[in-house]
Amino acid sequence: MAIDQKDYVRIFDTTLRDGEQCPGAAMTENEKLEIAAQLSTMKVDIIEAGFPVSSPVQFQAVERIARETPGPIIAALARAMKADIESAAKALQPAKRKRIHTFIASSPIHMKYKLGKEPKEVLKMAIEAVKLCREFVDDVEFSPEDATRSEPEFLRELCEAVIEAGATTINIPDTVGYTTPAEYGNLFQFLLTNVRGSEKAIFSAHCHNDLGLATANSLAAVQNGARQIECTINGIGERAGNTAMEEVVMAMRTRKDTLGIQTLIKTEEIARASYLVKTITGMLVQPNKAIVGANAFAHESGIHQDGVIKHRETYEIMKPESVGFSSNRMVLGRHSGRAGFKDRIVKLGFNPQPEELEAGYQRFLEIADRKKEIFDEDIRALFSEETRKSTGDRYQLEGFTVSTGTKSTPTAGVRISIDGHVREESATGDGPVDAIYKAIQKTTGMDPEVSRLVISPVTEGQDAMAEASVTLEYKGDRVVGKGSSTDIMEACSRAYISALNRL
Repeated sequence: MAIDQKDYVRIFDTTLRDGEQCPGAAMTENEKLEIAAQLSTMKVDIIEAGFPVSSPVQFQAVERIARETPGPIIAALARAMKADIESAAKALQPAKRKRIHTFIASSPIHMKYKLGKEPKEVLKMAIEAVKLCREFVDDVEFSPEDATRSEPEFLRELCEAVIEAGATTINIPDTVGYTTPAEYGNLFQFLLTNVRGSEKAIFSAHCHNDLGLATANSLAAVQNGARQIECTINGIGERAGNTAMEEVVMAMRTRKDTLGIQTLIKTEEIARASYLVKTITGMLVQPNKAIVGANAFAHESGIHQDGVIKHRETYEIMKPESVGFSSNRMVLGRHSGRAGFKDRIVKLGFNPQPEELEAGYQRFLEIADRKKEIFDEDIRALFSEETRKSTGDRYQLEGFTVSTGTKSTPTAGVRISIDGHVREESATGDGPVDAIYKAIQKTTGMDPEVSRLVISPVTEGQDAMAEASVTLEYKGDRVVGKGSSTDIMEACSRAYISALNRL
């Protein structure tokens, strides 16, 4: 599809870098690859894969994404420092299309208290960093950190200098979510008008959501000349998060009449991407979250229901199908065969191997024996859990029992396969979940600290599937495990075993 450059907004996804900085959202290397593959399917323009110099794990993840994710430009973050830039360049070597994203703080408060440097020193470091990046790649992005609290004239001088040094993208970050749409739009207008050589670079918006204005600010930037938006799936990120990709993309699609701009994002993949990030990170999506929340397309008010029945557009400005939700969900049950199950799995965006399909189908039959109707959300939850299991997992939950009551001490027994050998133990606890976890600890000989446990329903009703996400900390490592079942205790047990296998 031919698109005029001035009407094309590039989507720079930083879920794997800025999004992962959200407390509790750390991902394994394979999980990062899984998300990167989905972002590629969505037609994201640029994937910021990580910060290679920060750790060997980060370096290896960026390198694998660069090697195994075709399509998008793969970017790596680097401070305006030689070691950072060389590490980013090395990690990006396998990528067919690569970008180094370098940054340095530019606001008075950051330069004085964080860097301890004068503006002239910062300017020199920025120029040298961009020039060094250009020795490795042709595509260089530069960010003046905390740009929205920087002196406009210094920001202009800095942007001008790095463009002359070879920067091809200039990102203007609202690092602390401080600005407002009018201010942010005016800043882009000022820079694009006054920076000599601005026509040689793409200007980009990177907003945080501390005041709940990230989406509005990003759109204001685009209306004033920005042609790249930096964002994350579900808006995850530090503090209150980043601009949510699904929000800006669907805003531009739905209000193209007013905004007059577009992206290349395959919006039908949004729901799957949202679910994937939610389950991998354990970061739940609030029900009333725009676009991807459970209630985003739900209508309970009688007036609203009546209106939608008579004419859908009375209360729906988007179709659920446009973001990958099915408005007429196919219901499966215990009598559904493999063909029906496979058809639904494929329609939900999975591309299963025969062994994955069979394992998922057997798990489906287990759930179908307990649940009258199985909906898309149930299938997505159980199949995602099955496909993430590794044949090399050391621990497998074989069974459990729980005894609890108002005036009795909760007691649990577990049966766990460890390297193919089944062991059984029992324990008491403050509650049924605590008892199960203590029994698992006795069985495995591992006693990590549970720093976070979240249980949420997948669908509604008395027989709803439950998803559990547990965060464990053990000897300096922090991992997240997920599990699902119609039985809350089983979901919690599966999540714990999943986390132990990661350790």
